[in-house]
Amino acid sequence: MSFLKKLKGPFVVSCQALEDEPLHSSEIMAKMAIAAEMGGADGIRANSVSDIQAIKQAVDLPVVGILKRDYDDSDVFITATKKELDELFTSSVDMIALDATSRKRPNGETLASLVAYAKQTRPDIELMADVSSVEEAVEAEKLGFDCVSTTLIGYTKETEGQSLFDDHFKRLKEMRKRLSIPVVAEGKLNTPELATSALLNGADFIVVGSAITRPQLITATFKQAIDQRHKG
Repeated sequence: MSFLKKLKGPFVVSCQALEDEPLHSSEIMAKMAIAAEMGGADGIRANSVSDIQAIKQAVDLPVVGILKRDYDDSDVFITATKKELDELFTSSVDMIALDATSRKRPNGETLASLVAYAKQTRPDIELMADVSSVEEAVEAEKLGFDCVSTTLIGYTKETEGQSLFDDHFKRLKEMRKRLSIPVVAEGKLNTPELATSALLNGADFIVVGSAITRPQLITATFKQAIDQRHKG
């Protein structure tokens, strides 16, 4: 059964911790996924084969998998090449998310070739397109992605300073209007109110990460607010 069919509700929690973060550990991410499941999460997004495997053993939820890796010749780092796809294919992931921006990819590879390779090699695994614009979302559907996500709005040079919820979720609404595949809202949805608003403005489901699973960032938001009030 596919990720989209396994997903029983609209709430996906991203359980990730990079190597330089205090919770970096597959065991800890599995515990985080258990906590997310206890809180009502309907799915998990995870980074790396080891984390995905640990999470799949710990919870009975569908998982979107990614593999983050930096390359010298490209700014693309979310499941950037065939190498990352091959690694993720060895896991029990239900869906794989790829950077689907128009940026140059590492090793001269193209997004179209990666989608074709994934569909041919593992047609049982669905694909999510992480995009930064409406145009990229439209192109992703043409390439054969199963859903698109607003993950990279504000994280490319062209969209620096922008966010998913600018102009009352204008980009999200436009994607919903122009696409026939599911649209996912992800990116800086750091309050329940913003998450709910994303659903009300066209998202089929949402992904929330840092506001739930990165305690150092959650602590920093409290610290900033307290310092501002104290100094004021």
